[in-house]
Amino acid sequence: MSVRIIATALAITLASAGLASAQAPKNTAPAKPQQAAAPAPTRIQQFKAWGAYSYKSGASTVCYVLSVPTTKEPASVDHGDIFFIVSQRPGQNISYEPQAMVGYALQANSKVTVTIDNKNFTMFTKDKAAWVENAAEEPALVAAMKTGHNMSVSAVSGRGTKTSYAYSLQGISAALKQIESCK
Repeated sequence: MSVRIIATALAITLASAGLASAQAPKNTAPAKPQQAAAPAPTRIQQFKAWGAYSYKSGASTVCYVLSVPTTKEPASVDHGDIFFIVSQRPGQNISYEPQAMVGYALQANSKVTVTIDNKNFTMFTKDKAAWVENAAEEPALVAAMKTGHNMSVSAVSGRGTKTSYAYSLQGISAALKQIESCK
């Protein structure tokens, strides 16, 4: 993946981290908004389809794994940069938070569905990102990613276009293992 794509994903992640913490039903305080330019992420290692990355945020380190879709539907539209991220933010007591990010505005009040093999997970949307609707299901989604064979993400754009993305799960377990000791 190019540095520009990674930097874009990081900037979106930083901008939306506070939003997810503020809206998701978690027992943690919301993240403080980022005032300075986003720090450049460091790629720790690439594990097949998933890369492990880290960056400094104040006094703490944020680690995440990231992948891009293998297919995008409909093929005839410009999807922009699309990512699926699982982040670890120990300074905010956040472990393995899945997030879908798209390159367009999602339909207001819509839901994103993540399907792993035959199991569905629902995400709430805000602007160009989505997070697991029930935070208690985040560990189940991450566990399904580790053991699953196929993962797809379905969304609806602000214009009403139904979109879907297929992701390879090859390398996800190794990438997550790499960031488990993020401090």
